Amino acid sequence: MKKNILLIVLSIFLIAEDSIAQRTMSLKELLDSVRNVHPLLRMYDNDIRSMDEAAKGARSWMPIELGTGLWMTPFNPNRWKKMEDGMGGFEEGMGQYMISVQQMFPNRKRQDAELAYMSAMSSVEKEKKNFSLNQLYAEVKKNYYDWVIIQKKITVLAENEKLVNFMIQSAELRYKNGLEKINAYYKAKAALGTLEKMRVMLENEIALKRIALNTLLNRDKGVIFSIDTVYRFNDYSDELVDSARLLAARSDLKAVAKEIQLNWLKFGAEKAKLKPEFGIRYEHMIGFGGLPMQYSLMGMVKIPFTRGASRMYKANMESIRWRNESLQQEKQMILNEATGMAQSMRNEIGAKQKQIRLYEEKIIPALRNNYSAYQLAYEQNTEELFMLFDAWETLNMTQLEYLDQLKELLSMQVELERILEIK
Repeated sequence: MKKNILLIVLSIFLIAEDSIAQRTMSLKELLDSVRNVHPLLRMYDNDIRSMDEAAKGARSWMPIELGTGLWMTPFNPNRWKKMEDGMGGFEEGMGQYMISVQQMFPNRKRQDAELAYMSAMSSVEKEKKNFSLNQLYAEVKKNYYDWVIIQKKITVLAENEKLVNFMIQSAELRYKNGLEKINAYYKAKAALGTLEKMRVMLENEIALKRIALNTLLNRDKGVIFSIDTVYRFNDYSDELVDSARLLAARSDLKAVAKEIQLNWLKFGAEKAKLKPEFGIRYEHMIGFGGLPMQYSLMGMVKIPFTRGASRMYKANMESIRWRNESLQQEKQMILNEATGMAQSMRNEIGAKQKQIRLYEEKIIPALRNNYSAYQLAYEQNTEELFMLFDAWETLNMTQLEYLDQLKELLSMQVELERILEIK
């Protein structure tokens, strides 16, 4: 009895798991999942946390230095003790046991400069994370829209299979009655095979898109799910494409700007290293053989701004200046390229939308009417099968061409959104 109950519970669990795995996912759900689970983004999160944790130690002091041991002590242990001076008196022993403590005090301005630099280090990684997220979003959208178009092609093939089957069945009936030529019949049979071959190819493409999306979702590549095939065109014809717009939106440009700022903070930290630092050293000596206890108290100062000591810091500062010059040129290069690509893509989208409207409003409706007219004439025995087949073939090819154009338009939209970083 217990075994049967266990089997029933396990079956229910597997059915529930299978239904969850095969659920329909929208584009928004896919994008949210990628943002939450992709290991590249988790890697950036860990790097950011690492840098923020390291910044907490920017105000730390140098450790206290302790020392202990013999000080100015003769090698001969007999000299450590009191000795008679030959005149009824005693001489003090020689040698001391010393305990020392030393502490350097960090320069407050240097600590402030290092804290500002280390606290800003993660800001560059945050922008790089946003840039990577935008690239991942583009990959998800591309695979999603490709899947949508493939699904629409399969729907078109299913409709056309019905039309071809109708032609084949009509031809078989008419051939028996001596009213049809056999050559058009075999052409229709070949077309049906071609449609079946295309269906196999498209179903395989869907499997590849599913694997690609599962990879982006960081889960088992064999997870079965479907998409809701909903899509929409976004009108970017009035979208402002200029330097200010891209500087405000693009994460890679923000990352370069942040890196320039970070380098200037690093420049300030290197400059602050030229400031002196002070310290103190205390030594306590316990004398041997009656020698009185003694101490020393000394102040210390590090002077890094001397010519020899400052050479490294000055070289680092000069290196930072030239690095920022390089970053400025990189920023300008990205900005110039992105502006040109965005404007070109926007123009291409406008032209492609006009072509799509022509297909939807004129070309495909006209070809549908043409096919309907031939079908009616064929049914009334005033046209032959090869004329009907030719009308169908033209309609079928045009419908697939239309979907290819639609796919290109959606790909252009994804690319423009990637360039403008519209999420």
